[in-house]
Amino acid sequence: MSNTPASPSQASPSHALPSQAAHLRWSDVAVEPLNPLLSRQFITGEQAMLARIDLKRGATVPRHHHPNEQISWITEGALRFTLGDEGKEREIVVRAGEVLVIPGNLPHAAEALEDTVDFDIFAPPRQDWISKDDAYLR
Repeated sequence: MSNTPASPSQASPSHALPSQAAHLRWSDVAVEPLNPLLSRQFITGEQAMLARIDLKRGATVPRHHHPNEQISWITEGALRFTLGDEGKEREIVVRAGEVLVIPGNLPHAAEALEDTVDFDIFAPPRQDWISKDDAYLR
């Protein structure tokens, strides 16, 4: 068995097919620029999605919510998350090496306090991202 990742012609670089393992390199996954300060890559499985999000200092993710559970792991930089309903928000700064678990349907927003690399896991996968029905980010 080879340890060489599948080439884009052998497996889609952004989606693992049912009942098949997918071995991918981030460098083979398309980078999707959303605005001048924010870009993302993502890989989906049947029940979860892993996203790599690059945010330049000052980038914002507007307040939103979704039914998907989200686990955010910051590997570089820092994000200030605003969590909760309007008037009852709390802020949490998540720095490199830290993780934040956001339950489904909890309103949240984020601001990059410095250039940041964020890996997010969503369960189930974000259908709005897959179908590009996510105008709030663009």
